[in-house]
Amino acid sequence: MVFGAPGRCGTSGKNQPKMMVEKPNTLSHASLQREPTAEMRVLESADIFRGATEIMIRHDGVVYRMKITRQGKLILNK
Repeated sequence: MVFGAPGRCGTSGKNQPKMMVEKPNTLSHASLQREPTAEMRVLESADIFRGATEIMIRHDGVVYRMKITRQGKLILNK
């Protein structure tokens, strides 16, 4: 069978196979994705949140809100 050939299967190209495009993982090069070095501190989220699901962080005079979602991910909002 020829995909997308006019007159076959009553379609005009709708059954063409889709091309897969591999995108580079740009986050793998980000500094946050690297393993911690000896001089880098690692804090456990449980120690920071202490049982809460939301905390406020003051940085450079601005207050940010960090929240743990129902899926267990972190969201930081200004």
